[in-house]
Amino acid sequence: MPTDNLSHELHSYLVRIGLNPTSLSPQMEHYLEHLLYLLPPEEEEAVTHYYGLFGCQRKSLQEIAKDFKMSQEDALARIDQCIRKLAVTPEWQMLKQTI
Repeated sequence: MPTDNLSHELHSYLVRIGLNPTSLSPQMEHYLEHLLYLLPPEEEEAVTHYYGLFGCQRKSLQEIAKDFKMSQEDALARIDQCIRKLAVTPEWQMLKQTI
């Protein structure tokens, strides 16, 4: 998905957390929630469901695209844009230091 290093690190982290949510401490979960709050609510929801975070059911790209009334390619581009946006924030840089 992401091509630059910063985005790739965040993407990889979210994939790991989505696949193994019990590996996330309550403090780290709080930090991750804070990071995602930087996004508009609909984008936060899309990212949360795409990665299956915080106990949310993981949605397919097709389902997310349908929710946004756009193509799968556009939905993927929007999620990628969200990850890029978050990857350059001081919040992610601080969070990254603790993992």
